[in-house]
Amino acid sequence: MLVLSRKANETIVLDNAIEVTVLEILGERVKIGINAPRDVPIVRQELLHQNRSNHSSSEPAGTGESATGPRSTRDRHP
Repeated sequence: MLVLSRKANETIVLDNAIEVTVLEILGERVKIGINAPRDVPIVRQELLHQNRSNHSSSEPAGTGESATGPRSTRDRHP
């Protein structure tokens, strides 16, 4: 695991396509923003595990609407 320290308003870039920005730090909570291509699923880990345990279908976890929820288009790059 790569561990990086970031301050508010600092960004890391993954694979030249995904930007992860620290938006705000309040106590022990960190608010992040993610800009990624639409075909990249973004799923909170706890929902991914919940989806795996609740569904026994052949559909891969994290691809269903219930696991990913709606994605905001605000600040999204085309």
